[in-house]
Amino acid sequence: MDTEKGVSMAKSLFGRVLPLFVLAAALMVALAACGGSGGGGGGGGEDITVASDIAYPPFEFEQDGEPVGFDIDLMDEIGKRAGFTPEYQNVTFDGIIGGLRNNQYDTVISAMTITPERQKQIDFSEPYFNADQSLLVPSDSDIGSVGEIGDATVGVQIGTTGEIKANEFEEQGDITGEIRTFDTIEDAFAALNNGQIDAIINDLPVSQDEVNSSDGELEIVEVIATGEQYGIAFPKGSDLRQDVNEALAEIKEDGTYEEIYKKWIGRAPEEIPQ
Repeated sequence: MDTEKGVSMAKSLFGRVLPLFVLAAALMVALAACGGSGGGGGGGGEDITVASDIAYPPFEFEQDGEPVGFDIDLMDEIGKRAGFTPEYQNVTFDGIIGGLRNNQYDTVISAMTITPERQKQIDFSEPYFNADQSLLVPSDSDIGSVGEIGDATVGVQIGTTGEIKANEFEEQGDITGEIRTFDTIEDAFAALNNGQIDAIINDLPVSQDEVNSSDGELEIVEVIATGEQYGIAFPKGSDLRQDVNEALAEIKEDGTYEEIYKKWIGRAPEEIPQ
């Protein structure tokens, strides 16, 4: 009788304790799942795919096989503060928006100007760079301004605001010659240096960087004021946008933005974009 009681008590105790073990195991699994993703708030280290046309110095280019530049330093710093690790994917610029809309990557940083047309398709962060366009020519060129281009051949990078601006000048009659498009701005620079084209319309800081390394062979003869601002791009409705904006605001406020700007542009910013 005592033996039967012991067995009965043991069965009862086992029946009560087993569900507790199951519940504890379930809680452990749930907690592990919550801690496994970096997410937006910080500290998790989640990998985020960042597309960029890594052929656009000083914003993004390759050095010793690794991406470097203004945009790269800025996104790396944003990642540290927002809790993710950028994984860069080199993408031709004219395919970036389509890839972003198809969720091939999480975000884009690629000296991309915020425009109303682009905002219909994708979302942008707060602005991170103030930029204008420029007219770049060989130093011995007869072209001294947009109004003197005439029937000269003008190079632009496809899909950029430089191409948009060149098309506007063509409509206005300032450009009567060919507008030749290139997949990368480096291809356009090579064509200018080889005499295949006569001028380039392109973002001012990028063309200025090319002038600085040209040993006096190239010059910017006109700054084309456009009031452009660069933004970091996201698919519509991305949760990542808020975290990036918060980190970007900190970077602008605590002096880190100015440090990155001086490193890659060579001077302090006249004004930090808002």
